[in-house]
Amino acid sequence: MKQALTALALCCAVLGTAFAQAQPPAAPGTASAPAAPAATAAPEAAVGGIRGQNIFEVKPEASADPNYANQTNGERMKVQPGNNAPMWRQVGQGVTGYSSLPKSQAPEAGNLIQPFVQYPGSRFTNAGEAWRQVRNDWIIPYGAALLFVVLLALAIFYFTRGPIRLHGQETGRKIERFTPFERATHWSNAIAFVTLAITGIVMAFGKFFLMPWMGSALFGWIAYALKNVHNFVGPLFVVTTVFMVFTFIRDNLPRASDLQWLARFGGLFGGKEVPSHRFNAGEKLVFWGGVLFLGLFIIGSGLFLDKLLPGFVYTRGEMQVAHMVHGVATLLMMAMIMGHIYIGTLGMTGAYKAMRTGYVDETWAREHHELWYDDIAAGKIPVQRTAPAGSAAAPAARPVRPAEGTPS
Repeated sequence: MKQALTALALCCAVLGTAFAQAQPPAAPGTASAPAAPAATAAPEAAVGGIRGQNIFEVKPEASADPNYANQTNGERMKVQPGNNAPMWRQVGQGVTGYSSLPKSQAPEAGNLIQPFVQYPGSRFTNAGEAWRQVRNDWIIPYGAALLFVVLLALAIFYFTRGPIRLHGQETGRKIERFTPFERATHWSNAIAFVTLAITGIVMAFGKFFLMPWMGSALFGWIAYALKNVHNFVGPLFVVTTVFMVFTFIRDNLPRASDLQWLARFGGLFGGKEVPSHRFNAGEKLVFWGGVLFLGLFIIGSGLFLDKLLPGFVYTRGEMQVAHMVHGVATLLMMAMIMGHIYIGTLGMTGAYKAMRTGYVDETWAREHHELWYDDIAAGKIPVQRTAPAGSAAAPAARPVRPAEGTPS
């Protein structure tokens, strides 16, 4: 009974206080009611917690302050509670905060948003957004268009002209064109390149032609697996490319006859091929322009993206630039190597067999690389460069150039 009376008294006290606060102010000249004891009202400063505020009652307006744009976050909070624009403005300007992580491990731990830059093809915006614009607006669409155009051109050429065939009959006498070491070097580099090309295509373009029918979950797992394959095969491509350069650089040195080959496009649109040495000017362009020049950019940027080059801090901006260089150089090299693969397989009869077995027929050597064949016939270059491996290799004999007018 006593507890019920106590609770009733408290309720009456609360209702009385609320009724008194709701009364309108007394008119001028009218005596007001005596003030409540100071102990019954809590001072305003003692009220804790988050207090809301009507934005239409904010006085003065934040923009009315002449120093509005330079306000600190604390000053802005006084006139616009919850407005953190000054803080995010500093973040967007690249202001570095404090981080306990060492700079060698996390060089940009204190920077949330990169400073503003303008990459070729992007707007003036923060570096992360600028990189995204270059990748999504230029590298991806135009790179895909380049590969498609090259593939379409090769298909049209094959179905309209067909492969390059021999004009004469094969003699049965074989010339060793590639040694086992040269073939091992070429195939290891080719396999590494094709693996990197396929995995790179899936990572760059897979969401456009794979994800729509396999779903994001499965595509995510496949892309993640291929990314790891890409990263592990990359160093293998580096090593095999070094072997490629040192193995084939001697026979790819420019010669005066290469200018005539280039001027006539190798006789591609004529009836007879332009005489060339062991490698013609087209193959030399692939070697110097693709394997060496573009290969250096691909290898350097790839090792940088894998963080395998010493002496670098590896900031986000440096990684973004390396990624753009890697993407552009790779697409150009892929377009160039597509032509090389076409000639070495479907485009020329006997070319794939030469790299698979190492040997070509005399007729093939005379028609496609006449100057190289002349050096072999003159004894300047040996017919058999390595010891025959049992009965797998066809018997080799020094070729004899047929006399003029004699059918081959």
